[in-house]
Formats: sequence, C-alpha cells, structure tokens
Amino acid sequence: MNHGVAAYMPGYLLLVDDIKHWKKSYPDYPVVAVKDYLTGENGGKRPHLHVINLCRDLSYQSLGYYASLLAEARGHRVIPSVSTLQDLARKTLYGPVLDDLDALVNKALGQKAPDVDISRFEIVLHFGKCDSETLRPLARKLYEAFRVPLLRVEFRRNGRWRISKLKAGSLDKLSYPQEQFFLQVLDKQLRQRWKTPASAKQARYDLAILYNPDEKLPPSDQKALQAFIRAAAEQGIEAELITPKDYGHLLEYDALFIRETTALNHHTYKFARKAASEGMVVIDDPDSIRRCVNKIFLSELLTTHKIPTPASLILAKGELERAEQQLGYPLVLKIPDGSFSRGMYKAATRAEMATAAAELFKHSELILAQAYTYTEFDWRIGVLNGEALYACRYFMSRGHWQIIDHNAGGKIKEGKWETLPVADAPVEVLATALKAASLIGDGLYGVDLKQTDKGVLVIEVNDNPSLEYGVEDKVLGKQLYQRIMGEFRRRLEQT
Repeated sequence: MNHGVAAYMPGYLLLVDDIKHWKKSYPDYPVVAVKDYLTGENGGKRPHLHVINLCRDLSYQSLGYYASLLAEARGHRVIPSVSTLQDLARKTLYGPVLDDLDALVNKALGQKAPDVDISRFEIVLHFGKCDSETLRPLARKLYEAFRVPLLRVEFRRNGRWRISKLKAGSLDKLSYPQEQFFLQVLDKQLRQRWKTPASAKQARYDLAILYNPDEKLPPSDQKALQAFIRAAAEQGIEAELITPKDYGHLLEYDALFIRETTALNHHTYKFARKAASEGMVVIDDPDSIRRCVNKIFLSELLTTHKIPTPASLILAKGELERAEQQLGYPLVLKIPDGSFSRGMYKAATRAEMATAAAELFKHSELILAQAYTYTEFDWRIGVLNGEALYACRYFMSRGHWQIIDHNAGGKIKEGKWETLPVADAPVEVLATALKAASLIGDGLYGVDLKQTDKGVLVIEVNDNPSLEYGVEDKVLGKQLYQRIMGEFRRRLEQT
C-alpha cells in the first residue's frame, strides 16, 4: 500500500496495474497493485471496502477485469462493475443508451454549419464530470449509465452530432491538465462520499434516504428524517440524505429508503428500480410502488382476494350512467395515481360527477368510482414486514370530507389525528390491514381503513406512508425509527 495511508481514507482502495503507475506527485491515497488485490494482499480481503479500479487494461479476462469481478464476489463496492465493463465492450450493448441521448447531444452541441470542418472530437469524463459547462448535463447522464472513473467519449458529425464511441479511459493517456482535473474530482468524490471522521464509529453499511426538500407534503418531515439517521447509526448504518439529482451516486450505497411521494412515471420509481436491479435493499421496492400507486390495480387486487372495500367500479369515458345506477349518490371519483387526498372528487349529483370526470379523464383513460362511505375518521395501520408498527386515527379536515383539504383558500388544511398503541386498535381493523398489506409485499405500508356498522373496509394501501415526527411516532417514540432501521439491518445482513 502506498506509504501506509490506510488511515487517510478507511475502507477505501485504488487499484493500479503497477504501484509505479501512481506517480510520486499524486496525492498520498491508499493505492494497491492489482496483483496484490487479487491475491488478498494489502487488505484486499477486508469486508466493506470501496474499490476504484484504475487499471489500464479492463478488457475481458484481463487482471483489471478480474479485479472488478472478485471485488463483487468479496462484497466490495467497485467501480467500474463487471456489468459496466461488459456493456462498454460492445457497441451493440451500449448503443441503445446512446440513441436515447441523441437529443441531448444535439441540444448541447447545436447544429453546426456545413462548412465547419470539425467533424470529430473527444472528451474525457472524470466520474461523470467535465470542464465543459455545455456538456455537463450529458456527462451526468453518461455517468448514470456507465459508472466509470474515466470515460472517453468520441463525437462525430454527419449532418448531426452523435456519440460514436465510448471507452474506459486510463490515467496514462491523460494530458497534464486532464490529469490535474481528474485528481481534483477524485479528491472531492472521496471526501464527499467515503470519508469517515476519525472519531466516528465506522458504519458497516451505507443507506441513502431519498427525499425532496421542495415537496409540499413530504411523507417525513426534517425532524423525522434526522431521527432515522440517528436510529440508523445505532444499527451500524451510516445514513445520508440524497435528492433526485444524486441518481448517479445511488450505487455507492448498500440500501435505499424512499421518503418522497412515489409515482410510476417519476424519478422515485427510477431510483427504486435501479436499486433493486443492483441487489440493494430498498424500501419502497419497485413492486410495492407499482401495486400501490395505481388505485385501479389496487381495487382489483383487493376485490380478487375478497378483502372488503367500498363498492367500486372502473370507468371508461361514456360510462358515468353505470356508476350512477350501481353506486348511487354521493360517490367518489379517483384518478388512478393520486396521493395524499389529491385527484379525488366527491359528487352528489350527475352534474358534479360529469364535471369531476371530465377533469380526471384529461389525465387517464380509466378512473375509479367508489360509493361514498362517511366515517368521522380513517384508521391508518402502519405495517412493516407483515407486522403492525403503529395505529393512527386521522379525522376529517373541518368542514371537508377528506382528512386533507387541498382547496382551503389556496392552503392545505389537515384534520386532527390520534396515535394509539397497536394493541388498542380493533382486532378486525388490525387483521384486515395485515391481510391487505400481505398482498403487496413485505415492505413498509400504511393501510387506510374505515370502520363501519357493516364491517371494516380497506380504502387503500400506501407504499410510502407518512412518518412524521410527533405524529405516527407518538406512542413508540424513537423505537419506531429503530424498528425500521433494524429491518434494514436485518435485510442487509441477509444479502
């Protein structure tokens, strides 16, 4: 190891073909020759390492290739991964990604005049960074698709600009300015993501908590997010808040916890899908998002499994009369992917139903109609891995038929709430909630129910339930956060 610098960046290794390739003028980082790493020398078999493979030859069955392969087998987090190396090996594999970026390429480069004689040029991306402001959005997209420390990108113009070739780069091919830029980016990358304070207990795992600081009704407020971070630390997990712009860094973590309202045609699903496909522990997992987000799917699922719900109909355009005849008034119309009481309308007359339906059909070919069921409050049972976590009663917003009123003079108005010990919730409410949640998966869910004279009805199952400081944690306190982080720890230890 170069100058015994393990204490500088604990749990971190740079791989090179020969230790001599790391110039004396370079920073004093933990650098290991690839052969030593492959044989387990110089700490190559320590658990939970972060490895950056800077070998010059990363071709199939080369030492550099085997370094990335064994890193994954040892449970180390490595860039580039073997799958990335395989993708870059053939244009037939990475070509479709380039096709998707064609519009972004031409937006960045513009349409050059025919008499301009430049028809080819190349740039080098350093962990997805480049010194061209014009090309930075494209660089970020390329890094999201191909996480490589150095990526050579060749552009050619034949009428319009396109990316013609991608290739993993190497330090020895860099010019002096490129070399200096790479070292600056590398230093910033390591300090932001992987440096652990000497006084801190080194975490065994890293957790990304996705949130959106601009969201008006986030599932968790700032105090709750900080409570999750503290609870994670107690479990040996280093949790860090990330935002939508951090997609390119997602694979630097072991697990993902989504604390932003989810949707299918949305970056939250993209994050979940990417994390799951890479074997990360993720809540909300993409299957749960798909099953919960669409109310039409959820209604059909609950009905198929004979879980009681309000009388419901799936409507296409021109079928309002069927809803009127079978459900009567008042009824509720819902857009399939609404959340937090949004995209729902209560109609007491045909005219109100027609107006609401016209608005909802602007966004969806199908909508859901349900018989209106009045209750003073809705039950919410939080479920984690098949067990009840908390029980809340959410009361209707004053003067409104929902717990959240989005039309309160331009403001958002919420009803009162009451959190109870799980044991104090009615047995039928708990049993119905657990049965409904089991149809979705083994994640974290909030099951909304109405308790009526005719029995308990499931309104919906939320894959991303509210967990706000001082509300859902009113009974359990910090134990609520500890139980959720404990579940992450349990799953991480099983991977």
